[in-house]
Amino acid sequence: MFRITPKEEKFFDLFVEAAKKSSKGAEMLEQLMRNYNNVNEQIKAIEEVEHECDTHVHNILKQLNRSFITPIDREDIHLIAKELDNITDSIESTAHRFRMFNVQSIKEEAIKLASLIVKCTNELNGVMLELKNMKKSTELSKKIIEVNRIENEGDDIFRDAITKLFMFEKDAVEILKWKEIYEYLENTLDACEDVANIVEGIVMKHA
Repeated sequence: MFRITPKEEKFFDLFVEAAKKSSKGAEMLEQLMRNYNNVNEQIKAIEEVEHECDTHVHNILKQLNRSFITPIDREDIHLIAKELDNITDSIESTAHRFRMFNVQSIKEEAIKLASLIVKCTNELNGVMLELKNMKKSTELSKKIIEVNRIENEGDDIFRDAITKLFMFEKDAVEILKWKEIYEYLENTLDACEDVANIVEGIVMKHA
């Protein structure tokens, strides 16, 4: 019988908080692209969210080390925490590229990918909320599928963006800049899918 005590439930609540921080970072990244001014200030704000997430994940791992009994495998708790942190890390790394590369204007495809990251992280919020009740939830599998669908949509946009970049951009430096930015955006969506896949594996273990 899969039962958890109120003390053990704290891990699920901590996952929810980490997912919320990822969502906040994603929304700020999209805002940066849609309102491309005061870039340094906006990037600094994203950095602060990433630092908050780092601290939060560190606290999850400290709690894990102190816990004798855990509601799911210790390895899975560690994986979820680290992958949620990877999402926020990727968001921050993407934001830094705009300053590092002295980007003057934002391409439409980048905004589309950023919008998908927002959608994906929002779905992950739902995944984390439902994880506590994985045996009874009727929504968890739907949300995991939706994360995968969004990531697949992102793959299509990414491929189209790279194709368009090499077909129409004549400046080699611009090609290098935007190729890397697109890759970071796509990697962020991959990190979201990684979290969903880990949760799917947990559900299968406890089915």
